[in-house]
Amino acid sequence: MSSETAVPNFARAVPRGDDRERLVCADCGFVAYENPKIVVGAVATVERPEGLRILMCRRAIEPRRGFWTLPAGYLELGEDPASGARREAWEEARARLEIDQLLAVYAIPRISQVQLIYRARLADPAVSAGPESAEVALLAWDEIPWGEIAFPSVIWALEHWRETRHQPAFAPKGNPPGETGKM
Repeated sequence: MSSETAVPNFARAVPRGDDRERLVCADCGFVAYENPKIVVGAVATVERPEGLRILMCRRAIEPRRGFWTLPAGYLELGEDPASGARREAWEEARARLEIDQLLAVYAIPRISQVQLIYRARLADPAVSAGPESAEVALLAWDEIPWGEIAFPSVIWALEHWRETRHQPAFAPKGNPPGETGKM
């Protein structure tokens, strides 16, 4: 056996029985499918004496560093979506969530993402910035920095949360009509 490691020999080709180009190993025929990324996150709230507050994070990383977002990120292999949303809230805001239900499913084809956003409550009102956040805040609706929101889907999720906040059950929302998440 050689001590050299074999280097995959991938090329773009249309595999037999398929209708689009894929990465195919020229040596063995293995197809390396490229599929959309799944993003999970939450609109997380907490009731305070001064009223209901929404957890927001100011991004410390690109893309859109310095802009505000909800705690969200990529789902990990072997992880269920609700657990992923709880993990992301912990990583970005040191927040512990109680997931209520799926709020929305957004399709962002231009960046090959599907976003699963939950409605949640903070299990503990103590939050602090994690390594991917420059700061976190618990904001009233009228305190949200709308001109500094990182991504269109954050606005959609906040609006869908507001629309459903008093509903005990509802069908998950989707992209607003005509919206594809373009910046």
